[in-house]
Amino acid sequence: MQRLHVLKEAFFGLDVVHQQLLIGSGVAAGGMLAYVLHKRRKVKTVALGEGWWGAGEKPRSEDDKIYPFEVKTSDDEIKDLHERIDRTRYTDPLEDSGFQYGFNSIYLKRVVSYWRHEFDWKKQVAVLNQYPHFKTKIEGLDVHFIHVRPQHRENQKVLPLMLVHGWPGSFFEFYNILPLLTQNHDGVAFEVICPSIPGYGFSEAPHKQGFNSLAAARVFLTLMERLGFSQFYLQGGDWGSLITTNMSQMKPHCVKGLHLNMFMSSRGFKVLLSLMIGPYLPFLVGFTREDVRRLFPYFEKNIWNLLRESGYLHIQATKPDTAGCGVNDSPVGLAAYILEKFSSWTDQSNRDLADGGLEGKFNLDDLLTNIMIYWTTGSIISSMRFYKENFKTNPENRVDAKIKIVVPTGLAAFPGELMHCPQSWAQIRYRSIYSYTFMPRGGHFAAFEEPQLLANDLIQFVKKVEKS
Repeated sequence: MQRLHVLKEAFFGLDVVHQQLLIGSGVAAGGMLAYVLHKRRKVKTVALGEGWWGAGEKPRSEDDKIYPFEVKTSDDEIKDLHERIDRTRYTDPLEDSGFQYGFNSIYLKRVVSYWRHEFDWKKQVAVLNQYPHFKTKIEGLDVHFIHVRPQHRENQKVLPLMLVHGWPGSFFEFYNILPLLTQNHDGVAFEVICPSIPGYGFSEAPHKQGFNSLAAARVFLTLMERLGFSQFYLQGGDWGSLITTNMSQMKPHCVKGLHLNMFMSSRGFKVLLSLMIGPYLPFLVGFTREDVRRLFPYFEKNIWNLLRESGYLHIQATKPDTAGCGVNDSPVGLAAYILEKFSSWTDQSNRDLADGGLEGKFNLDDLLTNIMIYWTTGSIISSMRFYKENFKTNPENRVDAKIKIVVPTGLAAFPGELMHCPQSWAQIRYRSIYSYTFMPRGGHFAAFEEPQLLANDLIQFVKKVEKS
């Protein structure tokens, strides 16, 4: 207090000019400090960039209107499908091989017989059209999406939510979860937008090289802006996880919350150290008992398992057009190629089963509807190219790999996912984790396999964010 009194006397002993200079210096220093603190708090973002993916040269202006769209079929389309199915050649499987060599042809014949004689594509087209479909032109591409609004209720808070699929899925993966999200949850309901990634299903395929997850993220941000949403929630798995993460890196002020059912972390010393110590002293590296159970032995449960399931990735990331020729021409080849993923990515033990365990989790109508979306649009090759575009360079050297995600994040760890990522690893990249849930069952296609579980976890995450 005495020191403060001395300073006070010294200040008022100065003439007016020196008092003003001293005050000005203090204000300048305070302003500089505030600027430095502001710069430190400023969130690093991924640059939006720009692109043009349409055929030919970019026009001076682009139609930004939104148009209704309806899924259609014809007798000629179905006739062509049946003729191709009837000409299929099969190879007998090895004895007692299950799905270890891929899709078992004995079971494949049963699936194809159902497809040929019982599956009703016209009926499934009506199922697809139960929700409103739209298209709009963005960066030269006709972007397809469905837009589902909740029933109007008094005092109900409606939150916009975008759901983004991956490969070899489609917007149809979300059809069973949509009724769960659009119903009222203690005064909260979702208005849901499900786009098709360009090159998938009813979204036009890029005509130029380079369309990767960053381009898809920018297109979907434009879509949400065009629909009138300045803030919204995002949910994704597979490619949808990376696309929605990129959206959160580009415009974090627009993303109220990010929910993922597939997520990974960057490699580094912390991850390496936790792999060495984790099996013995898990609490020292932030592992729970469930983390230890899912991670170790690490090579068998993660690395070796990923190697067994990622042969497709190397093909699609290098020569998608070559490999795609066969599956784009043969509906049965396409079904085997895609449905094998719905077997082993749901539960790895399905590889030991003669039927791949497919009908234990799904029904054939749903599985074949997803196949038909690829078949009727001829989009399998363009969907495979997305791997080529995203792996042209080392993914860890991309600009988005170095930018942390600061938006509120919810993570749902399903036990059947190909690799497990503990929360302590996820925090390296996702810096604001509001919820991390060890899901009791389910694999890679969460919305398709366990819609109720995924909906419950998403809803509890959003409620946490809204309260905060």
